[in-house]
Amino acid sequence: MKLTSDQVKQTVNQLGAQVLPDEHPAMPQLNSMFGEHTFFVDEMGLKVLEPTPSLGTDRQSGEVVSLADWGDSDLTRLMAHEPEPTGVIVVFEHVRH
Repeated sequence: MKLTSDQVKQTVNQLGAQVLPDEHPAMPQLNSMFGEHTFFVDEMGLKVLEPTPSLGTDRQSGEVVSLADWGDSDLTRLMAHEPEPTGVIVVFEHVRH
């Protein structure tokens, strides 16, 4: 799931994770491995959001899915694994201008 800038801000606020910018040197490899997503890293590893079904509300949401865990204590090497849903849901509030 590729997020808008407002959705990225809301996700960072709700998760406390950092977003990987599109200019990050790892982005081409991540996109080829996992598809086009907005990628986040936290103290546990690499995450993305997958859309969740709408429950009749006009708010969108996404479930956090773990794609890789840190392979070292310095948080410099990621070890990919099968996508694992975390059960954490990020709800996007509409931003009014």
